[in-house]
Amino acid sequence: MDIAQAALLRELLDGSDWVRRTRDFAAELRAAARLAPAGAAGRPGTTGPLLVGTPSIEPWHFAAHLRDEAAWSGLDELRPTLVRWRVPPGAPPHLAVSIERLESVRRSETVLVAAPGPAPVPLLERVADARRAGAVILALEDGDQELRGLAHHALTVPGGDPGDEPGGDFRPPGRNAEPAPGGFPFELTEHLVCAAAGEVPSLDAPGPGGRRRIFRDRLARIADALISPPPARW
Repeated sequence: MDIAQAALLRELLDGSDWVRRTRDFAAELRAAARLAPAGAAGRPGTTGPLLVGTPSIEPWHFAAHLRDEAAWSGLDELRPTLVRWRVPPGAPPHLAVSIERLESVRRSETVLVAAPGPAPVPLLERVADARRAGAVILALEDGDQELRGLAHHALTVPGGDPGDEPGGDFRPPGRNAEPAPGGFPFELTEHLVCAAAGEVPSLDAPGPGGRRRIFRDRLARIADALISPPPARW
């Protein structure tokens, strides 16, 4: 993340269709997490949505920020379980949940897919199996039509691509602005989703207007944090 990307986030604070769609996706995540079957969070090494990436890109930062939002907001059901394609020997329990976990999903559990690139066949197959088992599938993707077709709810990142490297130009939907340089980073969208997922009403600002102000405050803090060193892996 750099200053230009932080400036893009500040520009989005003015309000756009992209912010609305991000908040809608986060609301679906909250709703799905609340409907998880009793006892799912108590399964060994498992809590909250099952967050899985591609075999080549693990969503470390997404998991860490969503975990922080769960703690900040008091919504423990948002605390994710990172599902890994390869578990190294000696990994702690919360980092030792293998991809085989998707083979045992229960009805109404949530599978959150973060794919900043084409979803490979092994991932699509496991997501399809999880959906047939009754899991709620949410996908954050960069234009993969097959993955989007498997998801109950999907958010497509315009111009996003693996590793936050420069991609296609991005023009915030509904805004008359120049395309943002370097495309719209996938990790920036993860920040937005996390902030919106942790959105809670304020006692000082009840109602929809209050919730919007809280979200804008969260985004402002994220914009400030984007030019700081990234958090350590958890």
